Amino acid sequence: QVRLAESGGGSVQPGGSLRLSCAASYDTDDTWCMAWFRQAPGKARERVVGVDVDGTRWYSDSVKGRFIASQDNKKKNLNLEMNSLKPEDTAKYTCAADLCWWISRGHEYTYWGQGTQVTVSS
Repeated sequence: QVRLAESGGGSVQPGGSLRLSCAASYDTDDTWCMAWFRQAPGKARERVVGVDVDGTRWYSDSVKGRFIASQDNKKKNLNLEMNSLKPEDTAKYTCAADLCWWISRGHEYTYWGQGTQVTVSS
């Protein structure tokens, strides 16, 4: 069974930084792709960053230049360094993962973490 465990998050003032981490339990013999999503109350879920099978990271326009995603060589975790945070970044951030071939065909991610809250306010 695949499990995703998120850590990090919390409260920060505008302009501050936070780091999120997601650790996955899947078998690395397969090729897995991971992503971070976020959802604020009353808003649609947004993919913050997704990582392709070749390691290419796709960021949403709303975070490009401020957020940086990184992985270890085994691709069993996905970290998200969030800088220059804004109040509109306030949301529940959730890690997702699935086999890369499944995602490349346009399917939704199957495996999700519990999520971690990020609050940006003064």
